[in-house]
Amino acid sequence: MARPLFDALREALDGLVRATARTTPGAPHVRDAIDGRRVQLVYVVALLPTTFAGVWNVGHQANLVLADIGWATASGWRSGLRAVLCSGGPSVASDLLHGLLYFLPIYAVCFVVGLFWETLFAAVRERPLREGLWTTALLFALTLPPLVPLWQVALGMTFGVVVAQELFGGYGRHVLNTALVGRTFLYYAYPDGISGDAVWVAVDGYTAATPLAALSAADIDIGLDTLSETWRDAFVGNLPGSMGETSTAAILLGAAILLYTGVASWRVMVSMVVGGAGTAALLGLVGGEANVMYGVPPAWQLVLGSFAFGTVFFAPDPVTSAQTDRGRWIYGLLVGVLAILLRVTNPGLPEGVMIAVLLGNIFAPAIDWTVEEANIRRRAKRHG
Repeated sequence: MARPLFDALREALDGLVRATARTTPGAPHVRDAIDGRRVQLVYVVALLPTTFAGVWNVGHQANLVLADIGWATASGWRSGLRAVLCSGGPSVASDLLHGLLYFLPIYAVCFVVGLFWETLFAAVRERPLREGLWTTALLFALTLPPLVPLWQVALGMTFGVVVAQELFGGYGRHVLNTALVGRTFLYYAYPDGISGDAVWVAVDGYTAATPLAALSAADIDIGLDTLSETWRDAFVGNLPGSMGETSTAAILLGAAILLYTGVASWRVMVSMVVGGAGTAALLGLVGGEANVMYGVPPAWQLVLGSFAFGTVFFAPDPVTSAQTDRGRWIYGLLVGVLAILLRVTNPGLPEGVMIAVLLGNIFAPAIDWTVEEANIRRRAKRHG
């Protein structure tokens, strides 16, 4: 009994880094250089600029605060390592090393927990391990704040992989984005560890609101003047926030890689930006007597929060987004409109992108079905 289980586990783990020895018994219907393994590799490469910028920003925000309040006030197990690695004071290298002290443990927990569950399910089902773990673990880690407790990271990754992915048959068969389901679970189950003002800057006891949270609580007469960050800061990524959402510039580099390789749909990205910007402009004309978010212009809405991150890496997910060309336009518009509507009209949820993408995932099959049925009726009418 132990030997077959060992062989199944070995075969499952082999699928993580090597191509499976199994082949399709019949003739293949599609020949393409981009297979599932290459798709995941492209996603990881496209996420590298965002990861680099996020790690730098985590360390940069923490070093700025520590330089102001005193380096000796740092506490926790990271303080000793920080004193050794970042002894030269704030700098690009110091910021990166300090940020890695927070990012690497989070990513390690995401990967190990995801590997455990996917290997277990792969062994039970006697199939190789899918390649999606590399991307799922990295995406989930980048959606989190630097001070999230590691046990919550493990719990959120478990919920996402088991409930949103493996119960549907594994990677490639899931309906909702795995990383977003795990993040949403943490947001509603443990809001103190993933939201509020105390989790965004990696200094224990220091509080700082994200720009969206500051705007949602701002006085209507002050508006954008309440922010200490400029639009350039928001575009470059010099502000508090989840590790992967802060730098729109780095996210655009990832978008260029995804679009050049054809892995992600430009239709989804363009339509989501159009839907979000159009909704922000329309709400700006309508106005809100007690809500400053109505007056935030589209240029700011597109660089604040996780709108850019969701537009590039979550909405165009090749598994959970719409599959038809016309359906992708509709799907992207729907997600963009919902993201800004949730952000502006609900002060209790200043960041609505994750909910908007998940709602888009739910409606994606219905959108594709409607498009296909319309095409069938149109062809039937054309040919009598």
